Amino acid sequence: MEKKHFSLEMREENRLTKVFQIVFGILCIVIAVYWLIYNFSSVKSDGTLWITVIFLTGFGAYLIWTGFGYAYRFVEFYNDSLVIRKNAFLPPLELKKSDITKIEVFPLKVTIARKSKKLILIRFGVSDIEKIELIKDEFTAFASRNDLDFEIRNEMDQ
Repeated sequence: MEKKHFSLEMREENRLTKVFQIVFGILCIVIAVYWLIYNFSSVKSDGTLWITVIFLTGFGAYLIWTGFGYAYRFVEFYNDSLVIRKNAFLPPLELKKSDITKIEVFPLKVTIARKSKKLILIRFGVSDIEKIELIKDEFTAFASRNDLDFEIRNEMDQ
């Protein structure tokens, strides 16, 4: 069986959006450098200069990072493993079926209990109900295919 890939993003981005993100990211960094050079020679270079430069540089770097697709969040299902990227800055996490003890499926989230006693929580938005249901169904199918404990719960059951 090949992989099944599901996006955790709230919206799908097209090429034009990615180009604009990269261009505006570069523009933010250029403005930060200009702001630093222009205001550094003035007598009143204080903390607000550095806060502005750090913010613009960080925001520009984030836009470029997102525009190149490195901040893409997803879940991939294989025969006996999962690959989850639920954070835009952290690398994907691969979970083998031997690492998983239990999967709990809630209406707007999925929790995965690991043998190391750590929980992985995947939260869904409320924007695309059909996609959420497909992902929850695939978690259920993955758990039953690999003989893992799984439970479909309601939010009030906690």
